[in-house]
This record gives sequence, structure tokens and C-alpha cells, in this order.
Amino acid sequence: MMLRLPRVLTITAAAAVMVSSQAVPASAAGPLKDITNRYVGSAVAAGPLGSQADYRSVLTREFDSVTPENEMKWAVVEPNRGQFNWSGADQIVNYAQQNGKTVRGHTLVWHSQYPGWLNNLGSAELRSVTQQHINTEMGRYRGRIRAWDVVNEIFNEDGSRRQSIFQQRMGDGFVADSFRWARAADPSAKLYINDYNTEGINAKSNAVYNLVRSLKQQGVPIDGVGIQTHLATQYGFPSSFRQNIERFAALGVDVAITEADVRIQLPADSNKLNQQANYYKQIWDACHAVSRCVEFTTWGYTDRHSWVPGTFPGEGAACLFDANLRPKPAYTRINP
Repeated sequence: MMLRLPRVLTITAAAAVMVSSQAVPASAAGPLKDITNRYVGSAVAAGPLGSQADYRSVLTREFDSVTPENEMKWAVVEPNRGQFNWSGADQIVNYAQQNGKTVRGHTLVWHSQYPGWLNNLGSAELRSVTQQHINTEMGRYRGRIRAWDVVNEIFNEDGSRRQSIFQQRMGDGFVADSFRWARAADPSAKLYINDYNTEGINAKSNAVYNLVRSLKQQGVPIDGVGIQTHLATQYGFPSSFRQNIERFAALGVDVAITEADVRIQLPADSNKLNQQANYYKQIWDACHAVSRCVEFTTWGYTDRHSWVPGTFPGEGAACLFDANLRPKPAYTRINP
């Protein structure tokens, strides 16, 4: 998906206090994490996690996995060479440990949100620095991260390789190398490739499939495929979604829904929210129909903190909970 910028809060401090004072109901069936044997997670940002008690409370109640939204990206943790900022990542990992959550690490090698100083490096030095980055970040959290998105968004829509700095200077082999370095850095973590617009069977998901099959044949330590699942109701639900999950599972890897949201054209109304709910239920059901689909994670759980409106003007309301942390029809469709 496109560049993910740090969250800009869209509510005033007074509004936050007002919302915090409201009781936020749970489903009669119980929290999401209690109705499934899959990991059920949300992307989180350190800011609201630390400053908004109601946000933290609902997150803690409903989910058993968290994905740092920006806090583990290379540009954040090492903006200048050799100068590290682990504050946000540490906060999220510590929260997870204190509250019995697992963590999905996101992401190690990505064409976006990497530090600008990489642009000055030649091929050999970039290779060395990338290995060092993986060792440093994974080493810091060794044994504390359940799964890592090792490489992220490496294909174009037509299935060709994205001409990222890593592709251009390190060649096709940067993917296999990254997975090998990651396994050495933390042998206990599950290692994933992750991408968007790969929900159905298409040129891009075919490219991911063929690469994963090739990596497995080479003995490269890849454990899973992350399907981001950023959907929009106006484009229809991918009819081959479950079939796509099944074919990846047949390769002998796990599958994770890593960044699910379903945006609608604003303003929202009951019909649009009902359609959104149908989409979420189809995602949930498809994952539960395939034994190796092990995770259902949303890219944020509340419309209060969603990347969608800032990226897709005129669209939004993409999450399971509204801005007041009230469960929407999508939530109750999954968890009646």
C-alpha cells in the first residue's frame, strides 16, 4: 500500500475526554480474541496507545496481537546512520508483553519509509547495511516478536519486480538473502512476505505465489504470506479470495490477513455499512475456512485513527469500530 504517514489525531482533547468517559460495550459473545483460534490483531500507533485510555482499553479487550504502524520502520528506528530511536517500538512491545499480546513486526525491508542515507550507498555497502539492520532490529526484540514482515511490497501490479533501491542495487537475490539473515537473527520468529492487491488471483498474487514456491524449493526459510486486504466496497469483493489463500497454504506456508480494512465512499449510510459488514465477514470466514490462515489483523480498529481519509479523499469509515469506539455492523457481523 502507499506511504503510511504517522497518525494525525482528528479529535480535540475535549472530545477525547468526552469519549473516554463513555462506556464502550463488548459483544454479548465476548471479545474478538475469545471467539477464534486465530491471532486477531490491530495495527497500533504509540501516540494514542499511550495517551488515550479508551483506545487502549478496547484494544486490550478485543485483540491478542498488535502490529506497530510506523514505529519499527527503518526510517523511524535509524533516521541517521548509527543513531537509533527505539522509543515507540519499545513502548508497543512492552505493552504487548504486559498485556499478554503477541507482536507482528512490520517491516524490515521496504521500498518506502527507509532512511534517506541509504541512497548514498553502493551495492555492496547496501547489502551489508541491510543485513546489519535486520540483525540489529530483530536482535533487539529476539524472542519477543511472533512474526515479521521481512520483505514488503516488492511487486508491481503486473507482477514485475518493483524497482526499489534494494532491487536495483542488490538484484533479485535480496529477498532470499533477507529471509536467511532474518532466520539467523531470530530463529523463533515466523518470517513473512507481505503485499497489497494480492487478495484475489491476479498477476500480482501469481508473482508472489511463484516467488514463494521458488524460495521453498531453494530451502529459503520463509514461513508465511501476508495478504494485506485493503478493500473498497465500490470495487467489489475478490471472488477468488479463499481459493487464493488455499493455494498459498498448499505450498506449505502459513497465510495471514495482515492489514484488513474496508473503505466506503462517504458519507456512510446503513446500506454502505451493511455492504462493508458483508466484506469483513467474507474475509473472516475465508480465513477460518483454511487451517493455515493463522491471523486476522486489521490496519487499525477504529475510524478515529485510520489512514484511509488522508490517502483516499472522499473515502473512509473503514474500520470495525467508529470514531467513538462503538462497534459497527462489520464488528457485529463477525461477532454477533
